[in-house]
Amino acid sequence: MVPITLPHRLILIRHGETDWNREGRLQGGQDIPLNDLGRRQAAEAAERLRALAPGFAALDYIGSPMKRARETMDILRATLGLEAGAYRTDDRLKELTFGSWEGYTWRDIRKAEREQAQLRERDKWSFVPPGGESYAMLAERIRPVLEALPGETVVVSHGGVARAVLALVGAVPPAKASMVEIWQGKILVVTGNRADWL
Repeated sequence: MVPITLPHRLILIRHGETDWNREGRLQGGQDIPLNDLGRRQAAEAAERLRALAPGFAALDYIGSPMKRARETMDILRATLGLEAGAYRTDDRLKELTFGSWEGYTWRDIRKAEREQAQLRERDKWSFVPPGGESYAMLAERIRPVLEALPGETVVVSHGGVARAVLALVGAVPPAKASMVEIWQGKILVVTGNRADWL
């Protein structure tokens, strides 16, 4: 994979917690809303953004159109005193799809589809769940979005998307990127080929 060098700072925020996150269920393409903790995390991310980028009002804002990401973006913008719905969405920023595994926990999957689960453990980056997509496929889906960012941008999206971004910019090798913990309520700042949590 040829890494992208971003010419502008990318401020990436994972959506806040949902009940499925708390239960350890694979959400993927399911449109699950935030829970109370997730709404607090969105407001906390706004305060981190305020400290990180005093000129936050002038930044470009783009997000996944999925409910949990839109709720996070709306809360974040409202907390900052910005118009809640005044941002762009892009379908390519939707979460990695897990196909027929969505709604199940990893424990369920290891029990019901042990062989498939073992194959995934060997190569998380390239493994395609039944009816789903791999991290490699996700990375190619979001690459054009990153390449077209007009300037310093706030992106609200998902854990899988953040892992793909880390690999695309060369901050983490793809095999490791698929295993990186992506925090909710914190901010991942990508500058060039470097990524830091704030």
